[in-house]
Amino acid sequence: MNKKQMAAMIDHTILKAVAKRQDVEKLCEEAKNNDFASVCVNPVQVPLVAQLLSGSSVEVCTVVGFPLGATSHKVKAQEAAWAVQEGATEVDMVIDIGAAKEGRFDDVEADIAGVVAASKPAIVKVILEVCYLTEDEIVSCCKAAVQAGAHFVKTSTGFGDGGATVEAVSLMRKTVGPDIGVKAAGGIRTAKDALAMVEAGANRIGCSAGLAIMAELE
Repeated sequence: MNKKQMAAMIDHTILKAVAKRQDVEKLCEEAKNNDFASVCVNPVQVPLVAQLLSGSSVEVCTVVGFPLGATSHKVKAQEAAWAVQEGATEVDMVIDIGAAKEGRFDDVEADIAGVVAASKPAIVKVILEVCYLTEDEIVSCCKAAVQAGAHFVKTSTGFGDGGATVEAVSLMRKTVGPDIGVKAAGGIRTAKDALAMVEAGANRIGCSAGLAIMAELE
């Protein structure tokens, strides 16, 4: 895979609580210079990012129900609608992990569907937080995401007890098939990491190490 192909898969990310305006400005400049897929930030920074990326090919990505997924369905939908109104073109939402652990996959699906409806026309990526789920639960959550109309399934927030794994990405790709995206995120710091995820079936990479990955591919 060449540098240009990898860049087109990277969501250049800063989700730290201490992220300052100048950090976000720097991230946006880097994303434009490298033709990354998107810049992913917390919702409060969406208006700034939308302004900074205006006229570029880089998408404005944000997170909803982040990082625990434990806000109500209604609140997640409202958060998503606000973010899209402010300029977000991609929304990465965290599922109700507790509901998944209890086997309430109808509730998981309803939660996702509410965000999908509220986010139109934005792309919705569904964060499963795979470190907390069994293989069967990952499969059921992926099926719920597909049924709810989501565009991607995503491994992790980066704030859980573990991040993306090749095994989880492979299982997610096998479950959703070729027409739904798979985003690997959490702990991806090198080109070797990123390429392994792509080989396993990921077509989007969420990381804060985009520049380091690009440098390794030169």
